[in-house]
Amino acid sequence: MASTETPASVGDRAAVGVSLADPGPLGLAGFAGTTLVLSFVNAGIVGAGVVNGVLALAVFFGGLCQFIAGIMEYRRGNTFGVTAFCTYGAFWLAFAFYEWFFAKPNDPPATLGLFLLVFAIVTAFLTISTLRLNGALLAVFVLLTLTYLLLSIGAFASSTGIDKIGGIVGILTAIAAFYASAAIVTNATWNRVVLPIFPF
Repeated sequence: MASTETPASVGDRAAVGVSLADPGPLGLAGFAGTTLVLSFVNAGIVGAGVVNGVLALAVFFGGLCQFIAGIMEYRRGNTFGVTAFCTYGAFWLAFAFYEWFFAKPNDPPATLGLFLLVFAIVTAFLTISTLRLNGALLAVFVLLTLTYLLLSIGAFASSTGIDKIGGIVGILTAIAAFYASAAIVTNATWNRVVLPIFPF
């Protein structure tokens, strides 16, 4: 059904102090959950047999939830949020589709290595923006940059040892993202700082 909301009615809503919900906790939770499970696989803590479960998470929780959060950030005028959530939502969707439909046993190491390197580059320049946001997000993006770099190097070198280190750093990334998600949603619900995000 088409919305009957007009620009004027949106302005009226803003005038009476009605704010839009923050989609950040949703996007961060989707990112953290999917990253945690895949990182357990990369670190060798669980067997590769759980990969199909990871891919299902990648499509719906990591992919669609983050992409929806990114679109919602557009509505809020948050350029960083749009770029980050849509980027990682697309990453998880692309990763799942690559593993399901395109990956071949004889793919050269550079195939996955270049795939991961692209996101390492994007994450690195997004990390610069977090220097103006808060410490919680800075921790997430620094750790995520390292995760992508390690996994990319591991893919290029066909090194399971480097992959395992990348998986361990990925687990730390997921924990940091879970904390950031929990802090934002908890502080918004309680309308005060319960869990600090260390704003700059």
